[in-house]
Amino acid sequence: MRKKQRRQLLEEKSRAAVKRSHTCFEQFHYNKRTKRQKLVSSETETKTLTLKAESLPKLPISSRFEAIHHCSSSSSSSRAHKKRQNRSNSSCSGASRKWVFSSYDCSSYEDKVVIVSYNILGVHNVAKHPNLYLNVPKKFLEWDRRKDLICEEVNRYNASILCFQEVDRFKDLDDLLHKDGFKGVYKVRTGDSCDGCALFWKEKMFTLLHEENIEFQDFGLRDNVAQLCVLKMKHKSGSDSHGKPSKTTPMRSRSLVVGNTHVLFNPKRGDIKLGQVRVFLEKAYKLSQEFGSIPVILIGDFNSLPQSAMYQFLASSELNIQFHDRRRISGQLEYPSQGREIRAQNKDIARPLMFTWSEEELVLATGNKGVTHLRHKLNLCSAYPGVPGRCITRDSNGEPLATSYHSEFIGTVDYIWHTGELVPVRVLETLPIDVLRRNASLPSERWGSDHLALACELAFADNQNEP
Repeated sequence: MRKKQRRQLLEEKSRAAVKRSHTCFEQFHYNKRTKRQKLVSSETETKTLTLKAESLPKLPISSRFEAIHHCSSSSSSSRAHKKRQNRSNSSCSGASRKWVFSSYDCSSYEDKVVIVSYNILGVHNVAKHPNLYLNVPKKFLEWDRRKDLICEEVNRYNASILCFQEVDRFKDLDDLLHKDGFKGVYKVRTGDSCDGCALFWKEKMFTLLHEENIEFQDFGLRDNVAQLCVLKMKHKSGSDSHGKPSKTTPMRSRSLVVGNTHVLFNPKRGDIKLGQVRVFLEKAYKLSQEFGSIPVILIGDFNSLPQSAMYQFLASSELNIQFHDRRRISGQLEYPSQGREIRAQNKDIARPLMFTWSEEELVLATGNKGVTHLRHKLNLCSAYPGVPGRCITRDSNGEPLATSYHSEFIGTVDYIWHTGELVPVRVLETLPIDVLRRNASLPSERWGSDHLALACELAFADNQNEP
C-alpha cells in the first residue's frame, strides 16, 4: 500500500515537473514574442518618426537631424521640447487636406468629374445660433472673409460640380464663382427661412438639360428643399491623346442626375427626415429613367450619422421602420458626439421589439397608410468608403469621423452618394479629430464654415471592366 502511495506521489511530482517545464517553455516563447513585438514596434516608431520628419518643410540638415536627436534624449525637458515641436509642426502640416486614391488602377477611365459638397454655414444661422460659436473669434464669422475662403478652397480642388447647403448669400457666391467659370441655380427654403441650396457646374464642361426643385412642404414634410439637375458633359471624345480626331474612338454622350439637399435637423422627427429622403430618392430615380437610366449623384447634409437607420436605408435600399424609434432614425440622439468612432450594433437582428408608429407618422415616412417597409430603387454607394483612408480620419466603414464641428457637435452628417455606373477615383481626406479640436470650433482662420467640404472624383465605369 505504501509502495502504491509512493508511486502515485512520484507520478504526481513528475506531472507537476512536466507542467512547470511546459509553463517555462511557453513563457520563454511568450517573452521572445514580446521582445520581437517591442523591437518591431520600436522600428515602426522610428520609421514613423522619420516619415514625419521628412514630411516637414526642408530645413538645414543640422536642424532636421536635431529633431530626431532630441527624441532619443531621456531628459524630461527634451521630451517636452519635442512635444511642443510636434504640436507646432502638425498645426502646419496636419491641418492640410490631401487627396487619397483608389486602390484600383483607374488610369484608363476617360470621363471623370470632381464633385464637392459643402454646407457653408448661412449668415442668418450664425446670428440665430450664437451659442454654437461663442469661442470663435468674431472675424472668423464675418461673411466677407468666409465667402472668399470658401471660393478659394473649392477652386483648389479643381471642381466640376459644386453643391452648397445653407446658402443665404447666393449672389455673392454667384459673382465670385462666375469669374472661375461656374454657372449656378439656387433654391431657397420655403416658410420663414432665408437659406437654401445652390448647385454650380463648370460651363465649359456641362450643359444643363433639366432642372427641377422639390419643396417638401408639398408633401407635408416641412420647409426643406432639394435640387435636381440633369447635366450633359460637353464631351471631347473622338479625339486621341494629342487632341486630333480619332476614327476608332466613338463619340459618347454623357449625362447624369445631380441632386442636392439639406435634410431637416430635428433629431426627434425621424418620420419627416425619412419622408424627405424618400421623396428625394424617388424623384432622382424617376428623372434618371426619363433620360435613359443615366447615373445619379446625390449630395448634401443629411443630418444623420453613419451608424443610423437613415444611413442604412440609403446604403441598403430598404428599411423596416418598425424596428426603429422615430426619434432615433438619424442617430443624433442615440450616439453622443464625442468625435471618435462609434460602432453600431445591429439591433434589427438582436431585438424583436417593434416600435409603434402612428398612422400620421407612417404616412409621412413611407407615403402610404399601413406601410412599414421602405424601399428605394437606386443602387447607391457612398463615395468615401470606396477609397481606403487613414484610421485617424475614417471610421471602420470608411466614412469620415467628422464633417461638422461646433461647440455642441463633432461628427459626420454630410455625404456624397452615387449609383453603380460611377466609381470613385479619389477622395479628399478630412481632418483628424485632434487637429479639429485645436480650435474651439469651426469656422477658423483657414476654414470658412463649421462643416468640412467633401470632395471626390468619380469616373464613368463603362469604358472598361469594373474593378
